[in-house]
Amino acid sequence: MKTRIALLTAAVSAMLASPAAAQDAAPCELHIWPAERMTSVTTGLLGGGLLDAALHSGTDANNKASLASALDSPSQLDALKSLDLATLIALQPGTVIVTHDTPLERKTMNKVKTRRSDSTAACYSELIVADVFYQKAAIYGRSLRTLFMIRDFGADQKIDFEYKAWGGNGLKLFPPKEGEDAIAALDELGSVFKLNFEEYSNNARTAMKRRKPGK
Repeated sequence: MKTRIALLTAAVSAMLASPAAAQDAAPCELHIWPAERMTSVTTGLLGGGLLDAALHSGTDANNKASLASALDSPSQLDALKSLDLATLIALQPGTVIVTHDTPLERKTMNKVKTRRSDSTAACYSELIVADVFYQKAAIYGRSLRTLFMIRDFGADQKIDFEYKAWGGNGLKLFPPKEGEDAIAALDELGSVFKLNFEEYSNNARTAMKRRKPGK
């Protein structure tokens, strides 16, 4: 009888303690959104302006369509998930990655200061791809730049840390000329997209280290 009472007491204690224990053991969450906006800007010897934009409007329209094809929402998310995010942006061990297929509206990116998902996780952060930008300049050549933003929340709706910056690297194959390998050129966009995030994350980790405890 004493053994049975002891077992029942232990079971009741475990049931009463389990909600708090489960909450303490709940994993952190990182929510990721892809970019909505794709931009292509080609400048010649005129150095920009309305005339230059008009001269290259057709080229930029084609480039923008190629960007949207090679770096659509699933491709952006797959590229980021293929990276070691835990190391690159110093995630807590066991962080759960939650992806969102639908991009956030670009105009709301800086306006909304609360969580962009319905998650109530006590440990919660967001990684938002804001812009994907192809540029060709007469002097500097071709490059792909990507604007990323990390937001780290506490257990509430208040942003504890935010870092928004560009990552950018040169391109050698995109856009392909007539007779060149178009698939290789599109694949290059995915590779450089990942390089851009690695560059961004290096700066983000530095910013994280500089912030004051509790800020």
